[in-house]
Amino acid sequence: MTGLLTGAGRPDTTTAPAGLGRRLLHHQGFVVGLIGVVALLIVAVVGPSLVGDPDATRFTEQLLPPSARFPLGTDSAGRDVLARTVYGARVSLLAALVVFAITTTIGITVGVTAALAGGRIDAFLCRCCDVMLGLPSLVMALAIVGALGPGLTNLVLAMSLTGWAGLAKLCRSLALDCRHRGDVIAARMAGVSPTRIAVGHILPSVLVYGLISATLGLGETVLGLAGMSFLGLGVQPPTAEWGSMLNSSRIDLAVAPWLLIGPGVGLILIVTSVTLISDALRDCVDLKEMS
Repeated sequence: MTGLLTGAGRPDTTTAPAGLGRRLLHHQGFVVGLIGVVALLIVAVVGPSLVGDPDATRFTEQLLPPSARFPLGTDSAGRDVLARTVYGARVSLLAALVVFAITTTIGITVGVTAALAGGRIDAFLCRCCDVMLGLPSLVMALAIVGALGPGLTNLVLAMSLTGWAGLAKLCRSLALDCRHRGDVIAARMAGVSPTRIAVGHILPSVLVYGLISATLGLGETVLGLAGMSFLGLGVQPPTAEWGSMLNSSRIDLAVAPWLLIGPGVGLILIVTSVTLISDALRDCVDLKEMS
């Protein structure tokens, strides 16, 4: 988040980043990351219709190496690893996007509400954020999943409930800074209602920087979901998901190392792409501040 701060240590929300999109399109890292994300989204959306049944078992074709028929080989149940990787992309990406949407919505809402409400509401929401930040998010997610039981829905809920506090604190700081901007003061003096000021003047600036900050943690979210599924707390067999596929491949890793290729490359690609996009967003915001 340091790239979102001015030299004085406060978020710069005095102007809208009108040229942000243009700078991003000229940033090589952003273009490469965007291509990777788009490619994975195409695979997740279109791919399942082009491959076979990921759960179809062929016990006479167990642990076959990569070939023309099975480009990524088969697993211990004779299932097509390529088909499971493609279906796993849909599950993994959808879960990460849902967590991203929920945590971003909660974080921005709590942060803006705390800043605009002030008083006891602000103090209460800030203490809630402090409590959440004081506890390791993955440990809390493990506790929630342990209480609710393993499963993708419970895992998404647990990750969503534990990842919003940092964003809320940032958005509160951004909103407090916006309250002292000239256009907000002028609107208040003109008798504009607090709701219109919040929606029309404060929220747009907070949304831009809030979304940038949330994007910085998207790669960590993907790895967190895969890690939980690797531990058996996420998607349950036989549903294909990259983390669970890596877990099931451990048993036959010595004789079938190709089982790691599909989910491993998928995770590397999505995390690398998101990291490139995050770095590009941070760089472009810095460029705006220096201009």
